[in-house]
Amino acid sequence: MTVAALANEFVDLAATQLELFPEFAVLPQVELLASTAAAQSRACELWGMMLPEAAKWLGEAVVQNWLRTLVPTGLSDDTLILAAPNKLIQDWVQNRYADDLLRLLRRVQPALRYLHVHVDANAEIAIVSPEEKVAVPETLPELPLLNLGAPIDPRQTFDSFVVDKSNQLAFEAARRVAGSDRVEFNPLFLHGSVGLGKTHLLHAIANEITARSPRRRVIYLSAEQFMYQFIRALRDKDTFGFKELFRTVDVLMIDDVQFISGKESTQEEFFHTFNALVEQGKQIILSADKSPGDLTGVGARLTSRMGMGLVADIHPTSYELRLGVLHARAEHAAIKFPPEVLAWLATRITSNIRELEGAFNRLIAHTQLTGAAMNLEFAQRILSDQLRCQIRRISIEEIQKQVAQHYGLRLPDFLSGRRARAVARPRQLAMYLAKHLTTCSLPEIGRAFGGRDHTTVAHAVRTIDNLLATDPALADAHAALKRSLSA
Repeated sequence: MTVAALANEFVDLAATQLELFPEFAVLPQVELLASTAAAQSRACELWGMMLPEAAKWLGEAVVQNWLRTLVPTGLSDDTLILAAPNKLIQDWVQNRYADDLLRLLRRVQPALRYLHVHVDANAEIAIVSPEEKVAVPETLPELPLLNLGAPIDPRQTFDSFVVDKSNQLAFEAARRVAGSDRVEFNPLFLHGSVGLGKTHLLHAIANEITARSPRRRVIYLSAEQFMYQFIRALRDKDTFGFKELFRTVDVLMIDDVQFISGKESTQEEFFHTFNALVEQGKQIILSADKSPGDLTGVGARLTSRMGMGLVADIHPTSYELRLGVLHARAEHAAIKFPPEVLAWLATRITSNIRELEGAFNRLIAHTQLTGAAMNLEFAQRILSDQLRCQIRRISIEEIQKQVAQHYGLRLPDFLSGRRARAVARPRQLAMYLAKHLTTCSLPEIGRAFGGRDHTTVAHAVRTIDNLLATDPALADAHAALKRSLSA
């Protein structure tokens, strides 16, 4: 292939990349250094330094069967050009290994941004054999990938997770994903209310995978952190780097997916990242407070993708589960807990495991600081204020469900943008009840109702206030719902 023909092929590649990444309004003009001895020598040196690392990441079989058939033919400041002996090898390497290879090459030459593979059956193989020595640094800098994620808590493992019928499906699914070398459920979607163990299971999966396969690249982060990384990439005009980093992981875990509700740009990028990883056979694990179909403010095509694997829910805690968690914690506590104290805690704090453990830790702290004896009377006195809040706590989600059930509405319709009175009036009543029965602010209530503005909530509250005096049917519904929610 002539230099001119190769340049034309690269222009076509640049146009394709511009279609895939429209944020690059202008692609750099590349000065191709093909077909010169100096350029090929530089390209061969860079390629030879990378191959031993590629064997570690991709496997020796990949290097021998595919990568050693490629011939470096040119190198510019930001582009490495490789010749493949046929179209099959060109497509296979470009589609399956290009992202990984580019990342490994950038560890040696950070300015490199493009890897171009073309077909040239006449190119002479100039790669040194495995027996020949290659000038490879003893240690290469670590990939910065893991810095993007949140730290994994080594204490949150499968062994420390208490299982009963309320969380057994989610536990078994998480353990299957962590212990398998192939992708069985993609994605694995865990959902349940706050404090029931979703985050614990994500940490347990990460700990198990890291212990079994230390070289697998695992990222765990919240949806809010994913959004922050995306916004920072936009600010720094480095969305290419963002795409590259997130699409070259082996396991991507996103916690609290509901927080991308209403964030259309973040959802769009997450959708493409999701598709890219699934196509590469990489594992995705997600968690949220609702099932994919019940997430509001999230596009239909994204919720459809989220539900295409295994959706496992975690139900509210049972007495047996709460008592089991307390006994597990008490075995490792610095003080002795009488059985009646543990039974009382499991009976009185029923909302979630997180609050239960918070109360447990509070009792330990008071005992250690005051020297008081741990008994039932002491526990009741120390936790009296928390128990008063526990009795009166009502969630927006509970209000939404009960109002929707009272009016015979499906929850997705109830939280949609429909303005028909049959939907809008119950929605306004639910906002009114949320304002008076919870401690949530107007913006928080608006976000819970499909990402609506706080002024919409304020308007709903004023409307219901006015109608309660003139609409007997609405007043009766309000009274019945208030009694039911406060019971």
